[in-house]
Amino acid sequence: MKYCLIFSLTLLISGCGLLPSGTSFKQAATAQTTTLQTTTTQKNSHQLYHSIGGDEGIERITDAFIKQIARDPDILPYFAKSSVSHFKQGFISHLCATVKGPCEYKGDSMIDIHTGMNINEKDFNRTVELLIAAMEEVGVSYRDQNKILKALAPLRSEIIHY
Repeated sequence: MKYCLIFSLTLLISGCGLLPSGTSFKQAATAQTTTLQTTTTQKNSHQLYHSIGGDEGIERITDAFIKQIARDPDILPYFAKSSVSHFKQGFISHLCATVKGPCEYKGDSMIDIHTGMNINEKDFNRTVELLIAAMEEVGVSYRDQNKILKALAPLRSEIIHY
């Protein structure tokens, strides 16, 4: 339960298509890397990104999260009108930016995405549990899970709307 208070649903009900059609995550990430030289500060800022497996780790987390959502009868209805591929690309981009990877989130704000969805605290917390289960499923360490959840926590108030 303590994780529930420090995670932001982020793009759960995303609707954030952030990459142009036909652009792979690797292409987008590579295109945004402006230099081959990495300073010590940049290395430190990318530490969590690398610790969870970089692009491949983010994609594994996202795929596992989508499967968790698909199996949950309380959360799945929030996605009734969502495109899985659209959600996947938006969540990948947002998570990559959250863990200080070589990408930039350019999607809609969490408020814009979630307004009108009437997400309550119970369902928000359940979604946090699904993300935690997804991270555990793919072997993300508890330390890295906590870092991710802490980074997402400030978005919580932008997602829960009664």
